Amino acid sequence: MPNMKTKSGAKKRFKLTGTGKVKRKHAFHNHILTKKHKKRKRNLAKMALVHKRDEKNILELLK
Repeated sequence: MPNMKTKSGAKKRFKLTGTGKVKRKHAFHNHILTKKHKKRKRNLAKMALVHKRDEKNILELLK
């Protein structure tokens, strides 16, 4: 059987950590930034971890 290709949408959106957890970006950091406070924009720019319940599905997409 041939190998499954990695879903290119998932490849662009998620990264794996060294321990195998999945990192993601925050939403709401693309436009209309003038009405958001500095602290909020700074925190939205940081990476976050995917919730444990969603990790299995995302790892399937990244295979």
